Amino acid sequence: MKPVVAISIGDMNGIGPEIALKAHETIKDFCKPLYFCNYPMLEQAAKLLGMQLPKDLEVEYVEGEFAIKPGKISKKSARLSFASFTKAVEMTASGITDAVVTLPINKEAWHKAGIHYSGHTDYLRKRFNKEAIMMLGCDKLFVALFTEHIPLKDVPKSITKKRLTRFLVDFYESVYPLLPVAVLGLNPHAGDGGVLGDEEEKIAAAIEKANKRIGKEIFFGPVVPDVAFAPAFRKKVSHIVAMYHDQGLAPLKALYFEESINVSLNLPILRTSVDHGTAYDIAYKGLADTTSYVNAVHYAAHHYH
Repeated sequence: MKPVVAISIGDMNGIGPEIALKAHETIKDFCKPLYFCNYPMLEQAAKLLGMQLPKDLEVEYVEGEFAIKPGKISKKSARLSFASFTKAVEMTASGITDAVVTLPINKEAWHKAGIHYSGHTDYLRKRFNKEAIMMLGCDKLFVALFTEHIPLKDVPKSITKKRLTRFLVDFYESVYPLLPVAVLGLNPHAGDGGVLGDEEEKIAAAIEKANKRIGKEIFFGPVVPDVAFAPAFRKKVSHIVAMYHDQGLAPLKALYFEESINVSLNLPILRTSVDHGTAYDIAYKGLADTTSYVNAVHYAAHHYH
């Protein structure tokens, strides 16, 4: 039996519907997709794209009908995207579907519609009362973020032995990486032995304690950040833990932008997502790339619990 993957349709005014319709034939080879939307909205999207709705499209009804306005922020579109997502999450949490894949939403539209979450991951953290771990990348390299959307000035004080140890153990138990995982230092040259900062002492202590808890040497570091993404180093690792958002994602996106996906770990359900936004500038122009989406669905179909 192929796994049933819940597809959260995202913002109807963006590129999500185009990607979903374009990739349907591809993803149904390795999963049974269930689209959380409604037929009138999908038919409208297909018409705008000059496409036919696939006859085997299975849709879980989500309320909300309005005129699609490509590339425009819309409260109605925000509400549909939120309802699509939350229903997909609940059906996966109840075991009806096996995993959730999210197409992009517009955070400004959510805010204007009175949806008080900063995004998908924020909602999942509060819904399950768990510290979701954000991991991005592709089969060539995945990067997990210890801190995410916080000011850079707040990163150093966020690094404590206790918090980082817990993060590393949770990360290991979510993905069970086969190869050693590199943990990056915070400072240039990983602190140069304390000359450029002392956060690396806490990072080293957390690595040691996490490995002891796991019972094997999974994590190593702190690794000098500016060498971690070099070709020779990437041959040694499949996963990297970065201390802050841009430290991990700037080089990752330079290397694998179109292939990368977003994975929410350490939750009772598996959620993956495309690693891009609504791309309003190309919405309904037939230009959307499906690579990230297909990779996200493939990961979900092969890693759900």
